Amino acid sequence: MALHIATHFFQIHIADDVFTTTFWNPTNRLFSLTDRSYSSSSSDLIRATLFPDDGIGPEIATSVKQIFNVAEVRIEWEEHYIGTEVDPRTQGFVTWESLESVRRNKVGLKGPMATPIKKGHCSLNLTLRKELNLYANVRPCYNLPGYITRYDDVNLIKIREKTEGEYNGLEHQVVRGGVKSLKIITRHASLRVAEYVFHYAKAHGRKRDSTIHKANIMQKTDGLFLKVLNLHSFYHVSYFHYTKF
Repeated sequence: MALHIATHFFQIHIADDVFTTTFWNPTNRLFSLTDRSYSSSSSDLIRATLFPDDGIGPEIATSVKQIFNVAEVRIEWEEHYIGTEVDPRTQGFVTWESLESVRRNKVGLKGPMATPIKKGHCSLNLTLRKELNLYANVRPCYNLPGYITRYDDVNLIKIREKTEGEYNGLEHQVVRGGVKSLKIITRHASLRVAEYVFHYAKAHGRKRDSTIHKANIMQKTDGLFLKVLNLHSFYHVSYFHYTKF
């Protein structure tokens, strides 16, 4: 079980809790745990940033480090904690030194980050996404061998754009009892996540791509997103099957 978890830790790119800053190379896996050259006898050392954070975070972080020890992964953790005061360089509780650690190591793991409610502070997760440009959220969904689940042969990858739309955090109160949230979609952001999806699919031998949208209701915002993906899929139609939902 520890081996499965450790293996997929370094196969997930730019997820909520596991993130890297090597965006345009979906094939860049740091290592394979089936390659014993990366065992404890190896001279190679992976350096990663770790945010234990609050709540159950420290307990989870301790367990994760134990898992990697059992899997014999040579990894050195640089632990950083969320500050108690707003850092003017980031406009949030995530310090500049913490962000620089992730940029330098190019891989990081974070525990739960709680943002004070009604305090006017920017979401900690949103700060990380914006500062590190974590635009593609990659969520694998698959069956682990030996575990009985409701569905068999599950093997899906969900990739979601996470810097625009409802994730931009732009909202304000219009009148008392009424608020407005701004959903911003740009061609640039839509195109880069479309490119990432294609390169990820090609690198991992996946032939089918499905797009989920609300262009039937939000014809301008999701309509632009869908238009960009339709145009992008036209150039790659010979490679995989494309469907829309």
